Amino acid sequence: MTDLSHHPDDLVAVFQIENQPVRGRIVRAGLVDEILKRHDYPEPVANLLGEACALAALVGASLKFEGRLIVQAQGKGPVAYVVADYDSSGALRGYCRFDPERVAQASAGFARPGASTLLGEGVFVMTVDPGPGKERYQGITPIEGETLALCAEQYFAQSEQVPTRVRLAVGEVADASGRRWRAGGAMIQNIAEDDARGPTRDAWERAEALFATLGEDELIDPTITPETLLYRLFHEDGVRLFAPRPLQAFCRCTEDGVRGMLRSFPAEERRDMVEADGRIRVTCEYCSRVYDVSPDSLESEGA
Repeated sequence: MTDLSHHPDDLVAVFQIENQPVRGRIVRAGLVDEILKRHDYPEPVANLLGEACALAALVGASLKFEGRLIVQAQGKGPVAYVVADYDSSGALRGYCRFDPERVAQASAGFARPGASTLLGEGVFVMTVDPGPGKERYQGITPIEGETLALCAEQYFAQSEQVPTRVRLAVGEVADASGRRWRAGGAMIQNIAEDDARGPTRDAWERAEALFATLGEDELIDPTITPETLLYRLFHEDGVRLFAPRPLQAFCRCTEDGVRGMLRSFPAEERRDMVEADGRIRVTCEYCSRVYDVSPDSLESEGA
């Protein structure tokens, strides 16, 4: 196994159960603390976005080319939409749009509201973006279940006909610097049987049963390395962990991109954007960076 004992955080890695038709991925993401604290998210909304970020990294790590994997869910509930965006360099970002009053109402019970309660009737979407000039691929399924993990399992069953199990966890843990958000996740998938491999059902059912013992606390515990966690689950069969990919919280917004976007509006609409002090300000939904732009500079650039 690859030794990840010195790199327990901010990574996604592939693993293979030895001599079994089951492969998976595991993600550890302390970086969600930076993503979640950029906005004043209520605890249930932060949990939902943390799940989306972990899921985007888990699925996105399967990309065989330079591109992006976007996980999105949108509905008619207190949360209008949640989106997490992973690219093949390991950059991860996410954002939620929500109604604070409706989230507070949904959170009044004893149980923390999950995906179907927060999002309501709606859809779960995965989009693969291969880059400029190439066609996107998008799969859509109804939102089902109180976690995005269940939504993802339904997506793989319907859109790709691949037996899949997903576990996601988000929570706050205390360290020397205070309380910090963490996210973790793991998924396993059944490799289809063929003439050489033979039947795979028994091996898959065994892996499912072992995977079901995985606790949410284990996924976010910073003292448990991915290597240790996988050994706990699959040590009887053996498990091979491949080299990890690092993750980072990174937003792709740029000043040039914002200026280009503003120039795409007619001059009359840009004039309506000008604030009392004569400037136009654009705030990135993902990272909350504020771009302060002179309207006159846009006019000269467009000349």
